[in-house]
Amino acid sequence: MSAIEVNRLTISYGANRAVDRLSFTGELGEVLALLGPNGAGKTSTVEALEGYRNPSEGTVRVLGLDPIAEHAQLTPQIGVMAQSGGVYPGIRPLEALRLHASFYAAPDDPQELLERVGLTHVRRSTWRQLSGGEQQRLSLALALVGRPRVAFLDEPTASVDVQGRQLIRRLVRELAHEGVCVVLTTHDLDEAERVADRVVIIDRGRLIKSGTPNELMSAGGSREIRFGAPAALDTASLGKAMIAAVEEVSPGEYRVAIDPSPANIAALTNWLAENDLPLADLRAGRQRLEDVFLRMTQITGEVPSVRVDSAPQARSGRSRRRQGPS
Repeated sequence: MSAIEVNRLTISYGANRAVDRLSFTGELGEVLALLGPNGAGKTSTVEALEGYRNPSEGTVRVLGLDPIAEHAQLTPQIGVMAQSGGVYPGIRPLEALRLHASFYAAPDDPQELLERVGLTHVRRSTWRQLSGGEQQRLSLALALVGRPRVAFLDEPTASVDVQGRQLIRRLVRELAHEGVCVVLTTHDLDEAERVADRVVIIDRGRLIKSGTPNELMSAGGSREIRFGAPAALDTASLGKAMIAAVEEVSPGEYRVAIDPSPANIAALTNWLAENDLPLADLRAGRQRLEDVFLRMTQITGEVPSVRVDSAPQARSGRSRRRQGPS
């Protein structure tokens, strides 16, 4: 039995079909990244898994349970991290964790969890006094205090500084090592590439592609070389040396329209060496996850934002802002 099972899930809002016969699974002990542009159906799908949205057609199961019909049995076994809100503004971090711990039969230790998310230094501050990144880390702790078997994390590193992002990513990997199924929705494609065991890309409510990050980035390797170097290189001179078109796609990021053979790689590095120029990175026949995402979702010239798709209120009347059992 998979930890999560989505089978031909369809969710409609009137004439609008937000999720269209979507199927995928998630396993215990893995980080599953659910990716898609705004409006792709990610939020509707996750809300159905959490038991806050009724499918129009198809089925979803979490730990073998129907999230709506068996909601009371399921909620003690899952953790839900909403992107924002859901916390009383005057409460302090340790107070909030102790309150949420009281909802569970065998919760994690609130003090230890506060240390685990790096918030002991603000334990006397109220929620409203915390920075956006600190609020995100506390929201993550609240989602984990019940020792969930499945954790739904919505943009966990949004508004978080570099050190905080590293801490959260490490914690997500630790959860998977402990046997938790982590369902991660994010627009940070570098984050998905770093922490996910498997990626599910959806667009317009349909499954586009799924696989490990390595599988997705290696599939159909492109006939080009991408590399990083100082901005404003003499691309005409490099193009003559490579006998190929060279384009500076963004400051300091270059693309050479040529087969990534060892000889061509050598020609590139020789030209850089002759001109005493550093090589920042090199990708030959291998795309970044962002490249794959943009190509598969047919987005051109648009960088994914940190917003998530929205949908009308769930028919069940429950609010996904609640983080304890209901």
